[in-house]
Amino acid sequence: MATILKQKSGRWRAQVRRKGGYVSETFGLRKDAEAWARQIERDLDLGISPTARARDTIQTFGDLVDLHIRDMQSVGKPIRRTKAFSLDALKKQLGAVRIADLDREALITFGKARARAGAGPMTLGIDLGYIRTLLAHGASVHGLPYSPEPVALARQALRHLGLVGKGQERDRRPTQSEIERLIDYFRGLNGLTIPMGRIVKFAIATAMRQEEISRVTWEDLDARHKMLLIRDRKDPRQKQGNHQNIPLLDISGYDAWDLIEEQALHLGHRTGRIFPYNSRSVGAAFRRGCRHLRIADLRFHDLRHEATSRLFEAEFKIPEVSLVTGHKDWKMLQRYTHIRPEDLHAIGARRRALREAATT
Repeated sequence: MATILKQKSGRWRAQVRRKGGYVSETFGLRKDAEAWARQIERDLDLGISPTARARDTIQTFGDLVDLHIRDMQSVGKPIRRTKAFSLDALKKQLGAVRIADLDREALITFGKARARAGAGPMTLGIDLGYIRTLLAHGASVHGLPYSPEPVALARQALRHLGLVGKGQERDRRPTQSEIERLIDYFRGLNGLTIPMGRIVKFAIATAMRQEEISRVTWEDLDARHKMLLIRDRKDPRQKQGNHQNIPLLDISGYDAWDLIEEQALHLGHRTGRIFPYNSRSVGAAFRRGCRHLRIADLRFHDLRHEATSRLFEAEFKIPEVSLVTGHKDWKMLQRYTHIRPEDLHAIGARRRALREAATT
C-alpha cells in the first residue's frame, strides 16, 4: 500500500513498499503522487523493476544538486549557508557534466584543476565529500543507477598526488602592536558606521566567531550573571539547537561586559541585535584595515585563536576554556595552546606569587 505524505514545503511525497522493495518520489500535486504510486504498485505486482521519475529527469550533476536541495527542504532540513555555498560552486564547475561521465578519471581531472586554481588539500577533500554525498543520496533515495565508488578511487589517487589531505593548521597570532594599530586605525575612520575597534576587542574577549558576534541579541544577555547566550553555535555534529551560554570575562586584556555597555551607549537602546551589523561587512572592514596597515596574513578568525590562546595563558584548563569557546572535542583545543615562549616569564612569576602567598 502506498503512503502519501504532505511535506512542510507543501509538496507531496509518495512512498511505496512492496516485497522488500522501497521507492519514493516527490510531487507538487497530490493527484500526481497518487497516480505515480499506483503505477509503481502495478509494476511491482508484475515483477517489473520500477523506474523512478528521477531516473528520467536527473541526467547532469547540476540536476543532482537541485534534487538534493529539494529533498532536504521537503523534510524540513534546508541547506545551511556553508554547504549551500559549496554546492553552488560545484554546480558552476560540474553542473553540465553528465553523471554517467563522472567517473574516476573525470574526478581526478577535476581535482587537478581545482588544485591549479588554488584549492588546498582540505578544500578539495570537502568538495569530493559533497560529490560523494550527492551520488549516495541519489542512489539510496531515488534508486539512481550511480555509485559513489569512483569518488573513493579518485580521492585515493589525489591523496597519493598530495592534492587531498588535512589542511595545515594556522598558528597565526596577531601581536599586541598589530591589534592596537588596527584599533587606532578604525578609531580614526570618521565615515565607518561599524565600531570595528570595539568588535575586535570583543572578539578577543569572548572567542566568538564573526557571524556569532553579529547575531547575538540583547534578549540573549543575562545581566545578572554576566552571561551571553549564543544560539545555534557552529558544531559539525549538530547543525541546529546548539545553544551555549558563555561568561563575559575580563581575562584577555579586554573586558567583555564593559564592551557591551559601551555598545549600549553607542546604540542608544537595548533592543534587537547587540552588534547590528552585517557579518560580511565586518569581515570586509577588517580586511581593508589589514591591507591599509600592511598587516600580512591576518584573518578575523585569528582573533578567536588569539582569544583562546590568551585563556590558556591565563592558566585556564581545557574543560574551562571549552566553556568559552564551545569546543565539544577537547582535542581540537590543543591546537590553540600556542603560548609564546616569552610569556612563560609572566606565567612563572604568577605561580611564584601564588606559592609565596600560600606560605605566608
